[in-house]
Amino acid sequence: MRKHLEVFPVTGLPEVAAGDDLTALIGDGTDLRDGDVVSVTSKIVSKAEGQLTFGSRQEAIDAELVRVVAQRGDTRIVQTRHGLVMAAAGTDTSNTAPGTVLLLPVDPDASARALREALKARYDVNVGVVITDTLGRPWRNGQIDLAIGAAGVRVVEDLRGTTDSHGNVLAVTEPALADEIASASELVKGKADGVPVAVLRGLEDVVLPAGEHGPGARALVRDAEHDMFSLGTREAARAAVLDRSAPAGPREVDPALWAGLLDSFEGIHLQVLDDAVTVFGGEPVTVGVIAERLAVLLHAEGYGVSVRIGPGSEATITFGSRSE
Repeated sequence: MRKHLEVFPVTGLPEVAAGDDLTALIGDGTDLRDGDVVSVTSKIVSKAEGQLTFGSRQEAIDAELVRVVAQRGDTRIVQTRHGLVMAAAGTDTSNTAPGTVLLLPVDPDASARALREALKARYDVNVGVVITDTLGRPWRNGQIDLAIGAAGVRVVEDLRGTTDSHGNVLAVTEPALADEIASASELVKGKADGVPVAVLRGLEDVVLPAGEHGPGARALVRDAEHDMFSLGTREAARAAVLDRSAPAGPREVDPALWAGLLDSFEGIHLQVLDDAVTVFGGEPVTVGVIAERLAVLLHAEGYGVSVRIGPGSEATITFGSRSE
C-alpha cells in the first residue's frame, strides 16, 4: 500500500519547437531521482519531433484515422493508427501557426522509451516516462488525461486471483496504472497554464529496472474483438442494415438469439440448418420483415450474413464467420 505520493509541475519550460532537446529541457528543469515518473504532455513531444502538417484539420483527421466510430455534424470520434479512440484523431490547432495542424507522435511508446533512455544516459536516473493526451469517455461528461505512451512503468496492475479485505477473490480487477498516473499529473499541469511536464514521486514500486521498458501504453488499447462498443449507436444501427459482412466460414448459432422474434406474428415458422435459417409464411412482406430482423440480430452478434428471397413466401438467411 502506498503511503505517500507527491506530484509537482516542471515550470519555466520554453515553447518547444521541432528539433528541441526534451531531455535537456526536462532534466535541467527539475531534480529527478531514481523511481520518479515523468509525465509529458504529447503536444511537446509532437512539436519536438516535428509532427506538424499543412492543411485543414479535417484533412489531417482523414489522414490519421483508421475508422470512424461515431460522427455528429463535423465532430468525429475515430480510431487512430495507434489504436486510440478519440475525438478528431488527437489533432490540435491551438498554439500552432495558421494553416498547420499538430498530430500525435508517430509512436508514443517509442518516444517514451527514447526519452527514458536519454534521461538515464545524461543524468544517471532511472525514471519511468508516461506521455499523455486528453480524451473524453463514454457515459461521462468532461475529459481527462490518459497515457498514450509509456516506458519503464507497469501500465497495468493485475490483481486477478488475489483477495480483498473480506477474502473475496478478485476476478476482473486490473487498475490501469499508466492512465492513473496521467490523470494525477494533469492536476498540476492544467490545460491553460503552459506546464507540459510533471513529476510523480512515491511510485518506486511501479517503475521498472533500468533497461526494462515494459509493454508500453499500447497494452492498454482494447482490440476490436473485445470492444463491446466499437461503433456509436447510430453507426451501429446503420452498419446492421447497410454494412454487413458476408459469411466466410462455419460458425455455430444458438436459436435463443432470436427468441421472441415471432411472438407477434402468426403463420410464420423457421427452419434452422447448420449455416442458414429459412423463414416460411403465407405473406411475402411479413416473411421479408422477419428475414431482415434475423439478419440484424445475427450481425449484432458478429456473424457474417446474407439474405436471399426465395420463390413464393420464403427467405433464407445464410450466416457464418465474417468475411475479411
